[in-house]
Amino acid sequence: MQVQCYSGTKADERPVRFELDGFEYLVEEILDRWYGPDDTFFKLRADDNNIYILRHSPATDSWSLESFRKA
Repeated sequence: MQVQCYSGTKADERPVRFELDGFEYLVEEILDRWYGPDDTFFKLRADDNNIYILRHSPATDSWSLESFRKA
């Protein structure tokens, strides 16, 4: 999974677009964000109107899809 992020006061502050299974999606809205012991989670609505939860692991600088809900 490839993710492009906005970097404001810190690196990888929030995702702005991501690629999944060969398709590129723009992030329309960040609905929620929370922090685990090691990872940051983003619940977002993409330009296909579906809801995604992405997990960013700063230790490995990797992203993964944790959840998907069709609109």
